Amino acid sequence: MKTIIRRARIEDLETILEIVNNAILNTTAIYDYDVRTLNEQISWFQEKEKLDFPVIVATDENDKVQGFGTYGTFRMKIGYKFTVEHSVYVKEGFSGKGIGKAILLELIALAKAQKLHVMVGCIDAENTGSIEFHEKFGFKKAGVLKETGYKFGKWLDLQFVQLII
Repeated sequence: MKTIIRRARIEDLETILEIVNNAILNTTAIYDYDVRTLNEQISWFQEKEKLDFPVIVATDENDKVQGFGTYGTFRMKIGYKFTVEHSVYVKEGFSGKGIGKAILLELIALAKAQKLHVMVGCIDAENTGSIEFHEKFGFKKAGVLKETGYKFGKWLDLQFVQLII
């Protein structure tokens, strides 16, 4: 099965929303509690476009979205303008097929093209799979913020990883 990476389009947002809402409801990959609406996802997409931050999707040969990735503002102060926080999500049932790898490699290439300096990932510290995944691409652990998140009835530690581009 061939994975195709392309810029997301408005018609991809329903599948992106499905992926996001699954992560909200079933994982600690997103520290939100409430699922998002399609209108919220459209606003998110439009804001990314306005700020020139990419939203990319991985599809199969039939153009079915299997995952997505993006990056955006790390912190609002101007001194952080060369640093972005990224996200990579793969649709349930499609992990381990190289989709996340393809998405992350494209995000890194896009960040280089935009002359960014650092990509940051914020990962639930218990998600060792995601941490190890990022380390394969040169990301380094950059600190843990203890008990900064709360979800599913417990305090969560946040592991920062970073890649100097």
